[in-house]
Amino acid sequence: MADRTTPTGDESAHDVLAAEEFGVPSPDPVLHHHGPVTLPDDPSGIAEPHDVLAAEEFAMPAPRPGVGGVGGSGAPAGSRRALVVTGALVVLALRRRRRRRRRRNRHT
Repeated sequence: MADRTTPTGDESAHDVLAAEEFGVPSPDPVLHHHGPVTLPDDPSGIAEPHDVLAAEEFAMPAPRPGVGGVGGSGAPAGSRRALVVTGALVVLALRRRRRRRRRRNRHT
């Protein structure tokens, strides 16, 4: 590890934000547009819209009713049941363990 020394009062700051170190100039008045911006024509020469967004071309399928969406929890009913059963088994195992410990403590 590098030796860390306590800075003395005469040291100047050495961590400087880039925004403070490199100032941003003001806007160039020559490049300022006073009216609407005129865009160049399409280089392909086609006048009607022809670029299709991928989201429109390859739409995502809708979820099945009851599986997800606004009203559902997003988890299938089978996985919810498995979660409840697993939780119940954990609770039973913890109770059984506690009873065994109590019995051991009574006999010692």
